[in-house]
Amino acid sequence: MLASLFKFLPETPVMPVIFAGHGNPMNAIEKNEFTETWKVIGQKIPRPTLIISISAHWESRGSKITALPQPPTIHDFGGFPKALYEVQYPAKGSPEFSSDMQLYLGTERITESTDWGLDHGTWSVLKHMFPLADIPVLQISLNRNLSPSEHYDFAQELAFLRKKGVLIFGSGNIIHNLREVDWNNAESGYDWAKEAREKINRLILSGDHKNLIEFHNLGTAVNKATPTDEHFLPLLYTLALQNKDEQVSLFTDKLVMGSLSMTGVMVGDITPD
Repeated sequence: MLASLFKFLPETPVMPVIFAGHGNPMNAIEKNEFTETWKVIGQKIPRPTLIISISAHWESRGSKITALPQPPTIHDFGGFPKALYEVQYPAKGSPEFSSDMQLYLGTERITESTDWGLDHGTWSVLKHMFPLADIPVLQISLNRNLSPSEHYDFAQELAFLRKKGVLIFGSGNIIHNLREVDWNNAESGYDWAKEAREKINRLILSGDHKNLIEFHNLGTAVNKATPTDEHFLPLLYTLALQNKDEQVSLFTDKLVMGSLSMTGVMVGDITPD
């Protein structure tokens, strides 16, 4: 079946895969070390034909994929300055791609959705990586019915898209405990957050996906760093697509506000200076 689908996508060299710690929505309109790195990454990686985002901010019963020709920019947050709500990221969608994905995986595995667009986990980063919004962008939801290992397996079924010019982009935060946020501590992290970051980073760089899939068993510090799954799971989508002997690197690896990590992960050979 695969040979008859996705014919509108060209054959390309293998694309990198990215996980971005997107952090505070204000990153969408601020210039800082994180947004500047995202900008550089967008300039250095091969230009994608299409982008698929797996964002922490879209969970659903069953896996879904956006199917609108012009997905709306969703401002899924509250209490921020007016300027942030005025931001639009007018990238097109691709109903043709959504339809082929549904045919490829089957409707029991994924269904098309016209009830979602691009949430801030997606556009707050892509706005810096690809500011012209001239590349089609779709989102795949996080299926609440799947275990972490099932998310990882699901992601591996997308591997062929890396040779079709598709940038698969996970967006969340590896360390993400909003109840413990210290708004007066912008430049550091709690001891438990440091411990969790060091442990998880070591597993990422060593290619120990098994223990990362079983992150609930990594101890007290990691459990405190991941009180809910949704900001960690997009990392598994990125790592699931790492080929044997393929390089993995970290970028923007910093703790902020005590309990958030702005760690980025890239799978592939092209990394920012």
